[in-house]
Amino acid sequence: MDIKTYWLTLNPKDREAFAERCGTTIGHLRNIAYGRLCGEGLAIAIERESSGAVRCEELRQDVDWAYLRGTAA
Repeated sequence: MDIKTYWLTLNPKDREAFAERCGTTIGHLRNIAYGRLCGEGLAIAIERESSGAVRCEELRQDVDWAYLRGTAA
């Protein structure tokens, strides 16, 4: 699932809680949902806090996540 779709499923209270668990602000997550690039650490936090619904690969396609996950061919 992409971050925008996930973001839009959350109500305002859940968005605030999600942002806090990710260690960022609602505004920053909204910017990411609408196309701003996020850091690798935040991508990991988003995947973790979304229970894998939003994957790091979706957020940062320029990072070799397969290598980091140990799944590279």
